[in-house]
Parts: sequence; C-alpha cells; structure tokens
Amino acid sequence: MDTIADAAADAGEVDRLPLEEIDVSQPHLFRNDTWRPWFARLRREAPVHYVADSPTGPFWSVTTHETIMAVDTNHKAFSSEAKGIAIVDPPPADSQAVLRSKSFITLDEPKHGEQRKAVSPSVAPQNLKNFEPLIRERAADILDSLPVGETFNWVDKVSVELTARMLATLFDFPYENRRDLIRWSDLATAIPGVTGEANDMEARRNGLLECAMTFFGLWNERAPLPPSSDLISMLAHNEATRGLNKDPITMLGTILLLIVGGNDTTRNSISGGVVALNQYPEQYDKLRADPSLIPNMVSEMIRWQTPVIHMRRTALEDVELGGKTIRAGDKVIMWYLSGNRDESVFPDADDFIIDRPNARHHLSFGFGVHRCMGNRLAELQLRILWEEILKRFHTVEVAGPVERSSNNFIRGIVDVPVRLHPH
Repeated sequence: MDTIADAAADAGEVDRLPLEEIDVSQPHLFRNDTWRPWFARLRREAPVHYVADSPTGPFWSVTTHETIMAVDTNHKAFSSEAKGIAIVDPPPADSQAVLRSKSFITLDEPKHGEQRKAVSPSVAPQNLKNFEPLIRERAADILDSLPVGETFNWVDKVSVELTARMLATLFDFPYENRRDLIRWSDLATAIPGVTGEANDMEARRNGLLECAMTFFGLWNERAPLPPSSDLISMLAHNEATRGLNKDPITMLGTILLLIVGGNDTTRNSISGGVVALNQYPEQYDKLRADPSLIPNMVSEMIRWQTPVIHMRRTALEDVELGGKTIRAGDKVIMWYLSGNRDESVFPDADDFIIDRPNARHHLSFGFGVHRCMGNRLAELQLRILWEEILKRFHTVEVAGPVERSSNNFIRGIVDVPVRLHPH
C-alpha cells in the first residue's frame, strides 16, 4: 500500500467533494492513515456537519476541540444509553444476545456512576503506586527478551504483551491464557463486515461466548470468597454490581469494557509512540538528551495516536451547536482524532512534539462523567516502558511499512516492524 499516494488521492477527493457528501467514517481512511485532510476540511468549514447517507445511516460529525467538549460534558442532552457509543448501531433486540452486550459506558447517570464506582478502586492512586514495581519488572522482562539484530513486530512482542500481562493482573486471570484477553478485546471492537474475524459473525459470536463463559466461571469461584482487589471480586461484592451475573448481557458488556479499556489505549499508544519518534527523529534526539520529558511525551503520544477515534451520543432533545440544530434522536459522533488535531488548541497539531506545553489537554480519554477510568494506569505503563527502553536502546527503528486496522472506532496498529539499536 503506497500511503503517500493514498494520502494524495484522499486529499484530492475531499477537496473535490461537495461538503454535504463528505463522510469521515470510511474505514479506508484509517487503514491507509489518510484521514487528516478530511477532518481538516470539516474543522475549517463545518465543525458540526451532517451526513444524510452513510453505510451506518445519517449522523452528525463534531470535529473541533470546543464542540467535542460541549457534547462530551453535556450528558443530560446527549445520551450514551439510548443507542450506545459507536457509530454502528447496536444489533436489534432479537439478534444473538452475546453480540448485544452492554455496560456502564453505555449507561447514563445515575446508573453509570453507581456501576463505575464498583471497579474504580482498582485504579486508585494507592493501587497505582503498588502496581509500579510490577509494571517495571514486566517491562524489563519483555525488553530483555527481545531479539536484538533481527526485525520483529513491535506490536506483538511489546505492545500486546505488556498489555496482556497487566490485564491478567487486574483480573487475576490465568497468566498462561493472557492472550485470550487481547483476542476478546479485538473481537469486541471489530467492525462487522470490515475487520478481521468480525467478517465471520459466527466466529465472533463463539469468541464472545467463550469470553462470557470463562468469566462466569471466575465470578462463581470468587463470589463466595472474601472480597479481594481483582476486578471480578470487586464487581461480585459491590452492592451496585453484585447481581450482574443474573444479567448475562450486561455482565459480558462490563467485562469487555474493562478489557478493552485496559487494552486499546496502552497498546496502540505504545505502538504509535514508536512510529511517531521515527517520523520525527529530532524529537527522539530531544528525548535522549532529556529523559525527564518522558511524562509529557506520554501525553503527547496519547494525543498524537488517539487510540479511540470516536465516541457516539444520541441527542435526547433539540440542541443548538455550532450554528446547527441537532434534533432529538439524532446520532452525534465526537471525532476525538480530529479534536486532537485542532490547530486552534494545538499549534502544529499534526506534528509530534514531546515537550508540547498543553499536551495533556488532549481528548483521548474523553471528558465529563464518562472520562476514561484507567487513564492514569495507561500513562503509568507508558512512562515506565519508555524509562526502561531508554536504559537499553539508543533507537527503536521502524524497519518497514506500518500496518493499520480498517476500523473507525479504535485506531489500531497491527504491525510495526522494528530493529533495535543498543547503546
């Protein structure tokens, strides 16, 4: 795939299209990494933009930092519960139940807050402090086992492996089966008919059913035991969530939410960070010269990568936004990826700048009541990983084409071929 040619073709196409025909949800824009001119035009000409016809039906695109914040913080007018959080509508009620899972991210207040509180202690400051030595030990073990002098896939050997180990810890999940958690996460976020195994709906159903049965078994083991600090025990013993096992759809959805939340931000920011430093080698030089920039660089990596491309809300009432009237029942898509490239907030927004003063103002974790619960854990893992990388390697060199997923929800990276250059 010639990404430069693809980008030129996409830029030319978006310039030729009438504004009302622009559809930024097309998966090829994210597979080819050619989305920038499409969102730039919407931010410039129509920050609140209506698409009357798309493969996922009509929707509003909200693309600037300001308009996204306005939607994300107004949970009274914009609902997560009405139609879910993705541009793809939920399956009909008469479809297979395992494909219709729901969780507290798809609930509105007060139910959302009640269930969220059940598991939020897992990422409380004291718990994060306790996690730090373990994360460092595992990062070091992963990095020390890498094949120096050979080309390998950074995503598989580092990004996925570190994430899988951390998820296994959070769930107290059988360590030898930790890659199952990543597989289930990928199935949960895949786009039917577009992404990998999701093309085979039967395989997807079976995979999610396997996930459900596995966690029902763990729940039944731990519910009779005294409470402990793993996520399953927390859910089984909290007043707001102890009955989830009687509601299989919601229980599966809650488990998948916690798996996906613990997987995608960290995993794809680890991969995207390596890509960014190779695209901007002067920033890699700056990092080597001053490792104290790592915490700020982590925020910039999360901004630049934007692991969750969009979130969906459904209008509960007529709302005026950006000079447009959004009607009750309309689908509203907050394009976090676009908001994080808003030049009015982030000068030279497409550039990766590790000492960017306002890098933490990114939208990648969302805002308001649905702000990502595990954001500090993701930052902690990224910070420790880069501290350990700098101890061992002068350069993690991207050694071939980067492969991305055809997904307009998760900005996934499948393959980053790299070679390591020790000090």
